[in-house]
Amino acid sequence: MNKLFSIFIGLIFIVSAAFAQEEPKNIPTPENPAKFVTEHQMRINGENVSYTATAQETLMYDEKTDEVTGMIWNVSYIRTDSGAGENRPVTFIFNGGPGSSSVWLHMGVFGPKRVVLDDNATDDGAAPFNIADNPLSILDVSDMVIIDPIGVGYSRTLGKSDGKDAWGVAQDAKSVGTFIYRWLTENNRWQSPKYLAGESYGTTRAAALINELEGGWTDVAFNGVILISAVLDFNSRDMADSHIDGYLAYLPTMAATSWYHDLVADKKGSIEEFLDEVRDFTINEYAPALFLGSSLAPEKRAAIIQKLHDYTGLSKQYLENVDMKFSPDLYRAEVMRNDRKSVGRLDGRYTINERSGNNRTYSYDPSAAGIDAAYTAGLMHYMHNELDVQGIRRKYNILGGIGRWDWQGERSDANVADDLAQGQAENKDLRIYVANGYYDMATPFHGAEMTFNQFGFDKSRIEMSYFEVGHMIYIHQPSLEKMSREMRDFILADME
Repeated sequence: MNKLFSIFIGLIFIVSAAFAQEEPKNIPTPENPAKFVTEHQMRINGENVSYTATAQETLMYDEKTDEVTGMIWNVSYIRTDSGAGENRPVTFIFNGGPGSSSVWLHMGVFGPKRVVLDDNATDDGAAPFNIADNPLSILDVSDMVIIDPIGVGYSRTLGKSDGKDAWGVAQDAKSVGTFIYRWLTENNRWQSPKYLAGESYGTTRAAALINELEGGWTDVAFNGVILISAVLDFNSRDMADSHIDGYLAYLPTMAATSWYHDLVADKKGSIEEFLDEVRDFTINEYAPALFLGSSLAPEKRAAIIQKLHDYTGLSKQYLENVDMKFSPDLYRAEVMRNDRKSVGRLDGRYTINERSGNNRTYSYDPSAAGIDAAYTAGLMHYMHNELDVQGIRRKYNILGGIGRWDWQGERSDANVADDLAQGQAENKDLRIYVANGYYDMATPFHGAEMTFNQFGFDKSRIEMSYFEVGHMIYIHQPSLEKMSREMRDFILADME
């Protein structure tokens, strides 16, 4: 009996020791920030590429007191076999929200690994998900620094900071701008051609960063800005009786979504031809009709409602009831109501069946639920197994980490379009690439067009491109291939 007891105790000791050995040896702390460096090689754009990946916590400091205020999680990819050294291009990459980590761009288009989803807008389901090499990454032509701003991902406030120094339009630009300035200095990359790449609110951040980093004598001049699903002037999305810009911005996207679901009248030709017609109607007929309001002649009102019906599939009675004005949320809930379906916000290709007795589907987004599980699992698996990220016990915050966002600050409104236009005026080499999804009801492509038609942009240095997908352009393989090719060419243009 004593012998059996001794064996039992011995087994417990062995198992306990094994678990103890699995415990991370170096738990990251504010005094000991994490840094994980790994070496890799893969085939990108038809050539073998060797690179170093550095995933790390970068401490941020108060400029006056030198006290630690936060930590920014970032992953740098540096090609090691190009020979370009400090003159090699570098692209700083971030998503938006505000309150979103950079998982989407990291695992969708730029990173060496990507999450592969079905091209036909179906739900991602449950694990295991398809995580594959990404030969479309731009790492062959540009080093990359993927940034999670304070409050998202693993990034967080520290010390006495309550986030107010990072959670706002101007504050965020200063925080991320300080990180970029430090990264360039610490990595000896001041002579590198420099690019910003942002998606959604990340495009807002990119424009604000141009003002933050180029707007003074301590000038960080950028060669280019890549805007994916752009929103620079939030006024362009406003909808009110006296403010019609939002109705004009969104109508072509809603028409495109109806085109995709075969809800438009007399569907023929290409979507590009169809949307050219809708754009013309929006500016030359719909806008004047909204301005006229109740002064619009009855026969003209009937003609406008007929065309809105033809372009969107919404019933004429519904269009009459809402006085020819409808928001994306109302459209999403109404356009397929007879089929008991509502359509996606981030991507209008997605649909969801209405639940009996449930009245929330107009605000529920099936295109968000359709991708989030795959991207969350994909990033966590990749960081643990490929980047060797170990010992970080706090949750990686995918979305929703920033509250109390200051949209005003020192600005009159959430409009940074003028910052980017001024950046062009002060930098003759600053070019802009804008990627637009036709089915994106978060940042509508016509809203971006309206913005770039204003503010004095140099249109000769702006490249607008369009894709048959929604907000996340990279979840659709043909669109990803086209966008990656165009972004590569955009960067290579500075190297000719």
